[in-house]
Amino acid sequence: QTSLSIWGWGSLGLVLFLVTFGPFAIFYFAFYILCFVGGGFVVTLLFGKSNSEKYLEQCEHSFLPCTSVGIPKCIEEMKREARPIKIDRRLTGANIIDEPLQQVIQFSLRDYVQYWYYTLSDDESFLLEIRQALQYALVQFSARSKETDWQPYFTTRLVDDFGTHLRVFRKAQQRIAEKGDQMKDQAEELVDTFFEVEVEMEKEVCRDLVCTSPKDEEGFLRDLCEVLLYILLPPGDFQNKIMRYFVREILSRGILLPLINQLSDPDYINQYVIWMIRDSNCNYEAFMNIIKLSDNIGELEAVKDKASEELQYLRSLDTAGDDINTIKNQINSLLYVIKVCDSRIQRLQSGKEIDTVKLAANFGKLCTVPLDHILVDNVALQFFMDYMQQTGGQAHLFFWMTVEGYRVTAQQQLEVLQSRQKDGKHQTNQTKGLLRAAAFGVYEQYLSEKASPRVNIDDNLVAKLAETLNHEDPTPEIFDDIQRKVYELMLRDERFYPSFKQNVLYVRMLAELDMLKDPSFRGSDDGEGESFNGSPTGSINLSLDDLSNGPSDETVQLHAYISDTGVCNDHGKTYALYAITVHRRNANSEEMWKTYRRYSDFHDFHMRITEQFENLANILKLPGKKTFNNMDREFLEKRKKDLNAYLQLLLNPEIMKASPALAHYVYDFLENKAYSKGKGDFARKMDTFVNPLRNSMRNVSNAVKSIPDSLAEGMTKMSDNMGKMSERLGQDIKQSFFKVPPLMQKTYSDPDHCRVAAPIDDNVDDNIPLRVMLLLMDEVFDLKERNQWLRRNIKNLLQQLIRATYGDTINRKIVDHVDWMTSPEQVADAVKRFRDAFWPNGILAETVPRRDKAIRMRTRVAGKTKLLEVMPDELKHIIGAETTRKGILRVFEMFQHSQLNKRMVYVFLERFLETLFPQNKFPELFNKLHSRSKQMQRYKQRLHCTQAPSLQKSLLVSHIRLLMHL
Repeated sequence: QTSLSIWGWGSLGLVLFLVTFGPFAIFYFAFYILCFVGGGFVVTLLFGKSNSEKYLEQCEHSFLPCTSVGIPKCIEEMKREARPIKIDRRLTGANIIDEPLQQVIQFSLRDYVQYWYYTLSDDESFLLEIRQALQYALVQFSARSKETDWQPYFTTRLVDDFGTHLRVFRKAQQRIAEKGDQMKDQAEELVDTFFEVEVEMEKEVCRDLVCTSPKDEEGFLRDLCEVLLYILLPPGDFQNKIMRYFVREILSRGILLPLINQLSDPDYINQYVIWMIRDSNCNYEAFMNIIKLSDNIGELEAVKDKASEELQYLRSLDTAGDDINTIKNQINSLLYVIKVCDSRIQRLQSGKEIDTVKLAANFGKLCTVPLDHILVDNVALQFFMDYMQQTGGQAHLFFWMTVEGYRVTAQQQLEVLQSRQKDGKHQTNQTKGLLRAAAFGVYEQYLSEKASPRVNIDDNLVAKLAETLNHEDPTPEIFDDIQRKVYELMLRDERFYPSFKQNVLYVRMLAELDMLKDPSFRGSDDGEGESFNGSPTGSINLSLDDLSNGPSDETVQLHAYISDTGVCNDHGKTYALYAITVHRRNANSEEMWKTYRRYSDFHDFHMRITEQFENLANILKLPGKKTFNNMDREFLEKRKKDLNAYLQLLLNPEIMKASPALAHYVYDFLENKAYSKGKGDFARKMDTFVNPLRNSMRNVSNAVKSIPDSLAEGMTKMSDNMGKMSERLGQDIKQSFFKVPPLMQKTYSDPDHCRVAAPIDDNVDDNIPLRVMLLLMDEVFDLKERNQWLRRNIKNLLQQLIRATYGDTINRKIVDHVDWMTSPEQVADAVKRFRDAFWPNGILAETVPRRDKAIRMRTRVAGKTKLLEVMPDELKHIIGAETTRKGILRVFEMFQHSQLNKRMVYVFLERFLETLFPQNKFPELFNKLHSRSKQMQRYKQRLHCTQAPSLQKSLLVSHIRLLMHL
């Protein structure tokens, strides 16, 4: 009852309240209560704050010391506006360099610092301090560069480092080849082997971590940049860690690392190679050689896919008339390329790689090279020398060469003597006495009873020669009879030339002369022969016997005529092109094809054959050149008629029979391939000077190894008294006789491995271009592994060529060129290229996406093809076609590994800094930075293990001696 009464009264009161004040009275009541509580809180807060401030002020004056004067001043200084920092914009002292450098600094700060710094602060002083520090470092760097002599770096150290890099790569390839196993990842194995050879050669440093580990590479660049900042920045700025770290990261991560990655990218290098030799046209023969020699399946598949794509496009075309013949020819060409790629891929996948030399040695008839051609050809002669040494007949060959050298030297000295006599100067007795001494020297060395080894020849001829030497004045022809007998002996004796043609050295000689057809490509596995556009591509490698014998002209008939002519425009150059239809018949088949030649090709071919066959110069008359209006239709028709007459006269059976070797040149000219031109007019004129000098120096420098010292001294005295030419010749003879190893000595690779920076020769280091060219040829073509005669021959030829071209001023011209390379204009141009590459149009360049693998593979093929194209034929004639091809492809393959490219870039960078700061002990610093190398640690362990037994042995010996003493 009580609870009910409470709820009743409560309900009655609420109803009366709502009736009296309305339904919103509750909200008004709550609002009044809230305002009351809030007002009381505000009043309490204001009153408490004022009282607490007064109390704290009283406590401060009563108990705390007075505030220092510096703090208010510092606060006041911070409130003021920052004063502008004046920066001197001069960096190098050359406005042409300073302007692009200032832009590089501005772009670097904008893109690497400002974009995030302005989100933290608007204060410009920090940015200005960084800019000032960078400019100060550049000023110091510029001042140091001006004091540095860059000539040794560009002419010696740079070349030595490149040669050393190439030598390490070559030895790594040899080491992998010696293993003989087909490895799963040969590229990775090559990189590991490369750095193993590097540490064996350098002995104190190995750069494997920097080149293979991105983390270690970044750490190396950070440490290097910090060292450079220590050298270039003032101590106060360097102690500022925040600014130093910022500058270090900008240099290492923002500039150096992207630049090194780009320079070491194989695809970038391949594109640059193609750009450098962009003016040369693609050669079909070089392209097919690259395809047949390629050992990269990716390259072959990329070429095959592109050929298939082009083939589908050509088959989809709807053409008629003359165009259809052109398209059919293109389709046949593409089908042939696809076929070669498939055959090569199958061989590589099956692992049945064929040694061309071994296969050709057992493949039937080879080309026959006459002995007289071998004796005058540099490449062929070195193989014949090796064979004669193996059979013990080297004395006959050396005698023949010595007589050649004696004849040339005697003729030159007698000609000089005659010219001196005309001028009233008499030295007859002295000259003849020296020639007699030279002749006696040859006689004693090869024909006397004391000679060892002795040339076995008719005793009557030897006795007749001895009597002539004792009673008559020597002549250049005094040894001709015996030399002729020695030649016939080498030609007909089964021990010498006939057996040489059956030896593997002969097959290798043919490969070097580019006269060896790869038998593995004479036909496919199903027996079908190769063909291109209807042309028998393999038939160009017929043996010389087939081309030079009379009966072959009856069985092989060649007919050709110019069927059409037209005008072509290639890259802005307009020229006439003549279509030649060729028919070739033999006993079993008949073939026909078309080839295209320019007038310049006819002219070059005419010059070639008239040089080789002098009797043709009076028979064959090539139509003359015309400078103006040489593209008129009437003129082209007239020239077509004249060239047709020239061809018909050239192919006349009587002319071909009179000059049997002419068939090889004619077929090479008419084959369906790009014509390989020989020497230009200037080169032919230079040959009239260079060739006699080269031949005489070659024979003299190789043949007179046995002349006594007294004779050499006499020849030197005689050369001092005769004209300038004979003086140079005598000096060259003396150098060749007494400053080179014996004639047949071979150089072997040093088992301990050494850098190429060691002096090359006594008389080479002072001649900068000769040193550079000889060093590069040694490493690219591996000349030191071959017989020393060839290398000495090349050195003499290069010496004569440099003298004939530049004289004695070549070193001065090279120094001037280095000065030009480091001139303000060239430096400014390099800075501008760097700026435009990183910030094209003032905007930071985006990261270039990695190109598709197929495109990169085709770029590799194009790069190799271009390199083979630009190699001059003269180089192949000097060192051999196979050696030239292998050397060029080795250099190209070296650049296909980014880790190895990085190693070369870092070596160049290290040598650059060592040259720029010689007093800062950078070599020791680099050794410490690379000390964590795993290869270096393994090398030290192996070295310790090899030295431990000898150390233990020495300790044991010392203990035994001590015990014996006791």
